[in-house]
Amino acid sequence: MAAGVASDRVVLDDISRDTLQSAAAAARYVRREGLEGCIVCSDTYHLPRIRLLLALLGVPSSAGPVASGLVQAGLGYWIWMSLREAAALPYDAAIVLVRRRALLAAPPSA
Repeated sequence: MAAGVASDRVVLDDISRDTLQSAAAAARYVRREGLEGCIVCSDTYHLPRIRLLLALLGVPSSAGPVASGLVQAGLGYWIWMSLREAAALPYDAAIVLVRRRALLAAPPSA
């Protein structure tokens, strides 16, 4: 919102427990509302996975104006999270490819 996005256009997902659930919830929302796509706001190491999952779910996305958290998090944490993303990206992508229809149809379980 500080970058000029109207507050009524920001949708908070406070139900999903992980990135895959959040991407599926966003894809369902975009489809339900008839939107053209979405802007993804997350730390820079996390953006590629989120955007790939959205693309596999048929939702165009762009990266929001989010500053890197490297300085605040520290180099060790940043490296750890980058390595984690490298492993999580193909894992989540495979799940989406196998379960795409179900992920788009059902809301995440609480």
